[in-house]
Amino acid sequence: MDIGINIPAIPNIIHYAIPFFILTLIIEIVITSKKQMASYTFKDAAASITMGLGNVFIGLLAKAMVLAVLTYIYLNFRFFTIPFVWWAWILVFFADDLCYYWFHRISHENRLFWASHVVHHSSKKYNLSTALRQTWSGSFMSFIFWLPMALLGFHPVMILAQMSISLLYQYWIHTELIDKMPKWFEAVFNTPSHHRVHHATNPQYLDRNHAGILIIWDRMFGTFEPEVEKPVYGLVKNIDTYNPVKIAFVEWYEMLKDVFQSKTSISNKLKYFIKPPGWRHDGTGAVSSDLRQEWEKQNGNNN
Repeated sequence: MDIGINIPAIPNIIHYAIPFFILTLIIEIVITSKKQMASYTFKDAAASITMGLGNVFIGLLAKAMVLAVLTYIYLNFRFFTIPFVWWAWILVFFADDLCYYWFHRISHENRLFWASHVVHHSSKKYNLSTALRQTWSGSFMSFIFWLPMALLGFHPVMILAQMSISLLYQYWIHTELIDKMPKWFEAVFNTPSHHRVHHATNPQYLDRNHAGILIIWDRMFGTFEPEVEKPVYGLVKNIDTYNPVKIAFVEWYEMLKDVFQSKTSISNKLKYFIKPPGWRHDGTGAVSSDLRQEWEKQNGNNN
């Protein structure tokens, strides 16, 4: 397809980073072992790595589809044409990070998107292998949050390149070996401390710190929570399996079961797709905001 601009294809930097992932995983395993930290188990790490490899292979197909859709939007509906110049890469950095924030936040507040994203939160461990525990289905849906960038006139190659850069940045924040970064860095960027909060099941931490690279969006939109209490990782209701296929699709199965087996109205059945995880039509469920409010009452926090 002729897009009217001769821009060379940008290789997927995630593929080139695989040797770096392997090396840093080995280093972290050695260090945590010497410190007697219970950060790794073989089955958990193996499941995470398998999920990551599956994501890479499935991503080849998904990326081709996403590139085609972004290109179609860019060619036929863009409002402006943003050139390949240095300042455009600054704009694409901030635009991509804002899109990622809303994708990530909605993935926690909408069960349809949570069905894919839950994969990344399904480990009760927190280490660099957890960063590799990626969805097998989400890439076919999540791209819709980046369509506004194509509409604005960002070239699809720029969008996909920045998405890869963002994903690569988020790898290093999946560790317990780094306590806190300098205060100025913690104020602006996503860090291991901020992201440990995001992976925690402590009630006050639920659905907090959705940042990609910049933590400023969480501060702006009221979803920031500092790390105070030691995080407990995993899910509110853990799936307790190391089977990659079950990890990839168990929430899809549970969601569809709720839709088709619940004895309720069609409108309520549809709400199982759009309401937050934990919602039930009969009022017996509890979503993250309910759990957080209950914790705040118990701790005398009116914020």
